[in-house]
Amino acid sequence: QVQLVESGGGLVQAGGSLRLSCAASGLTLSTYTTAWFRQAAGNEREFVAFINQDADYTLYANAVKGRFTISRDNAKNTVYLQINSLKNDDTAVYYCAANRFVSTVADVYDYWGQGTQVTVSS
Repeated sequence: QVQLVESGGGLVQAGGSLRLSCAASGLTLSTYTTAWFRQAAGNEREFVAFINQDADYTLYANAVKGRFTISRDNAKNTVYLQINSLKNDDTAVYYCAANRFVSTVADVYDYWGQGTQVTVSS
């Protein structure tokens, strides 16, 4: 059974940092593209970043470029999202997802975690 489990969310002041984790079981993340998406209250789920199977290709949404960094630890079968310089607009539930090929479209991802809440206060 495939499971993706996010952790690391919380309440943080604007300008602060968080590191989100996505631990996988039942699949090997180094054979999948892993992405982070986020969904703010009342909004649609939006792409944040992905890292491909070989970890040699990453892509970021314009809104997070330069502030977010996606990475992977194959030994731990875990993908991370380092979030710096947090803004109020970053408040959302953050989800990780896995798929066999690269995409910024949520609908094509096969496996999803349950999400972790990030709340940024002024």
